Amino acid sequence: MPDETTPATSARPRDAALGTGIGRVLLLVYGTFALSASARALVQIATKFSEAPLAYVLSALAGLVYIAATVGLARGGETGRKIALVSCSFELVGVLVVGTLSIVDAVAFPDATVWSDYGSGYGYVPLLLPFVGLWWIWSHRA
Repeated sequence: MPDETTPATSARPRDAALGTGIGRVLLLVYGTFALSASARALVQIATKFSEAPLAYVLSALAGLVYIAATVGLARGGETGRKIALVSCSFELVGVLVVGTLSIVDAVAFPDATVWSDYGSGYGYVPLLLPFVGLWWIWSHRA
């Protein structure tokens, strides 16, 4: 029978981002983007979807990706790593593709997404975040 000094068998894996200060900051940023991108997209879709449907759907997709990355990084372990790896990789491709398209074809993006102009509206954090997330995943393997 475990006492208070013995770790429980259901303890979070060592590679979960909650275990270190940098990991906690990474989770805070991902969680903030998950909440803000999702809330923004829901409001935009509910109130003015016809104005920029592509931008609003892409913002909703970005919110889902940020939620998945947050869950994967927080969970850790093999499953959490896979979720985070897929999410961060998709996020990187998304910010590069949407960022490029929003510059090349500005007419298709009458309203900005989180990933428009490589995340310039968010201080380019959306461009840097997947690199930091992928670095975290690879450098904190179990």
